[in-house]
Amino acid sequence: MINISEFLTEKIGLSAQHQEKILYSILILVVLGAIRYAILKIVWRTTEDPKSRYTWKRSVGFSIGLLTVILIGSVWVKAIGQFGTFLGLLTAGIAIAMKDLLTNVAGWIFILARKPFTLGDRVQVGEHAGDVIDQRLFQFTLLEIGNWVDADQSTGRIIHIPNGAIFTKAQSNYSAGFKFIWNEIGILLTFESDWKKARDMMQVIVSDYAKDLSADAEKKIIEASKKYMIFYQYLTPIVYTSVKDSGIMLTMRYVCDPRRRRITEHEIWESLLDIFATHKDIEFAYPTQRYYQRPEEKDDSPL
Repeated sequence: MINISEFLTEKIGLSAQHQEKILYSILILVVLGAIRYAILKIVWRTTEDPKSRYTWKRSVGFSIGLLTVILIGSVWVKAIGQFGTFLGLLTAGIAIAMKDLLTNVAGWIFILARKPFTLGDRVQVGEHAGDVIDQRLFQFTLLEIGNWVDADQSTGRIIHIPNGAIFTKAQSNYSAGFKFIWNEIGILLTFESDWKKARDMMQVIVSDYAKDLSADAEKKIIEASKKYMIFYQYLTPIVYTSVKDSGIMLTMRYVCDPRRRRITEHEIWESLLDIFATHKDIEFAYPTQRYYQRPEEKDDSPL
């Protein structure tokens, strides 16, 4: 060992003190790496839930990384006081040169502390909407929904958003608090249609579909009211009637799971089309033009 130390000093120029610090640094890396591996091995055997595994992996990775920086820093700095001075100067320099990155770190801390959203939530931040699939120190990642795809279905694109955006952009969470959304389906009928009969049939269809959801929503809203000022007097499906330029508008309003909005519209529309096809006195309205020609006035003037 002495010969190796002397060789390194003569050939590379490393002093015995520096060699000792390098050895301690390698030892810290090996020990902490083994601890990380052991913890994740236990987690993988304990649970098969992907979300729990991901959370543990991210948390352990960040904790071990932070501990590594602190321990190796303490090895290379002679005294705690010097380390504090060094850390203060380093922080001041970072604050000036890396303002945006620090804002993202502050956003990350805010997300962990206040939990405006968690992994798996469906959210909208500014103009971007999607499911949260990753959270990191400087950014979080969404699996995009909407955009050129109707009814909040996935586009397949991955969107990376800086954590600092939560301080400057409005956020909407489809999953937190009241875990349902209101959806509306509007149907425009001609003025000549039997709109009352159509309204009654639509009420039956939407009520049959959403009755179980309404009961579940009542339980969820009681839970949500413990944390948020959320209050709905009625959660039962309803059909509203209004008059438009081209006909009579019947609008079904019901609660649904935000991830199933498109499939609910699909099922309700198919039921409506089937039942309307059997009633000749119900017709869909569409843009049309009508021409009216005034009868020619009789010319009674004398010749």
